[in-house]
Amino acid sequence: MAYTTCTPPAGEKISISKGKLTVPANPVIPFIRGDGTGPDIWAASVRVFDAAVEKAYGGARKIAWFEVFAGELAKNQFDNWLPDDTVEAFKEYLVGIKGPLTTPIGGGIRSLNVALRQMLDLYVCLRPVQYFKGVPSPVKRPELVDMVIFRENTEDIYAGIEFAGGSPESARILDFIATEFPNDFKKIRFGTSDAIAGYMKLASPEHNTGGGIPVSVGIGIKPVSQVGTIRLIKAAIEYAITEKRKSVTIVHKGNIMKYTEGAFRDWGYSAAERIFGDKVYTWAQWERTKKEQGEGAANEEQKAALEAGRILIKDSIADITLQQVLTRPTDFEVIATLNLNGDYLSDALAAQVGGIGIAPGGNINYITGHAIFEATHGTAPKYANKDVVNPGSVVLSGEMMLRYMGWNEAADLILKGLNGAIGSKRVTYDFARQMEGGTEIKCSEFGDNIIAHM
Repeated sequence: MAYTTCTPPAGEKISISKGKLTVPANPVIPFIRGDGTGPDIWAASVRVFDAAVEKAYGGARKIAWFEVFAGELAKNQFDNWLPDDTVEAFKEYLVGIKGPLTTPIGGGIRSLNVALRQMLDLYVCLRPVQYFKGVPSPVKRPELVDMVIFRENTEDIYAGIEFAGGSPESARILDFIATEFPNDFKKIRFGTSDAIAGYMKLASPEHNTGGGIPVSVGIGIKPVSQVGTIRLIKAAIEYAITEKRKSVTIVHKGNIMKYTEGAFRDWGYSAAERIFGDKVYTWAQWERTKKEQGEGAANEEQKAALEAGRILIKDSIADITLQQVLTRPTDFEVIATLNLNGDYLSDALAAQVGGIGIAPGGNINYITGHAIFEATHGTAPKYANKDVVNPGSVVLSGEMMLRYMGWNEAADLILKGLNGAIGSKRVTYDFARQMEGGTEIKCSEFGDNIIAHM
């Protein structure tokens, strides 16, 4: 297509056929530098990527970087937070990478990151969590944390179906619930002026004016679909099979939200058994055997299945999961969860292995092949253009991108380089201030240090 805000470089497109990517030797990769510290981070990271590819393939492969725009730079240049060209570039070239973006204040797009995920139907947010030796951590045994989160990326309350309290839209929703579902309407504590007046009279009789406070209830809708669940669970189990992981844990709050989060669990179990058959053993199977033959028989059945090499598909309530990833991290290998739970878990786990500054992320549609890899932290504008921040999140997101492309040799070099750089204790300020014997260096110098240790 013809682009007006950006210019594609010479190179070839990545394509997909029957679920398998075909990556040319000179693929065009769209990228967004990002806002705030984004340009500093990108400058260090892209040199790491190019060095790894050069060293791994001796010049036989080279990425053609295609700059596209979003965020503050796009707003300033084109009066558009997310130009159509940017979305089209990610559509056309399949695989891309981005730095952190500002979330616009006020109306319009609530989040540029969420907008890109929804526009391209990037239904998996892939968040690997691993420890690099020497990174400061608040927990005693961070090396025990080695898990991958598959976070559903397009549904749940992040779908953005919300209506402001006191708005005509909220009033219409309240009227609809009151008319069509009167028993449920009773659960909306302050959905009527009478309820508000009664509360004011009881709670603050000295300030009670006999009512007069308008009904103002914010309403949000939480969609969770069977199809959305199945495609996420399928991706998580396929990953576990490929990477020889022993378990997939479905994390949910189904004990409270039975028809959304509970359905996610039940649809997940059903899909696992239907699609993967004797490659997996589910706790749903264990429950059926227990009911029919007793707990002893169920335990023996599970033991035999795991000894035969089947992957255990189990589930865990979200709140206890947040505790157990701290106290029993080895119980978790692959986690499949909904959008909000995945957001909480990803950042909590990142803290255990050194912070969100080195936490990578990928947003992927395994069916169409579209993928955008990204920094998972914010823009940190007060550090912009100071060349001080840790580029690790984008560096590791690029490592994920190269591995997704099948360029594993280059990805391995990035991990080797990062491990060596951290081991040298010549690191950015966030690590140096917590690391005994650490020497603080600039963002750009940390990129050089990674390359030197490849």
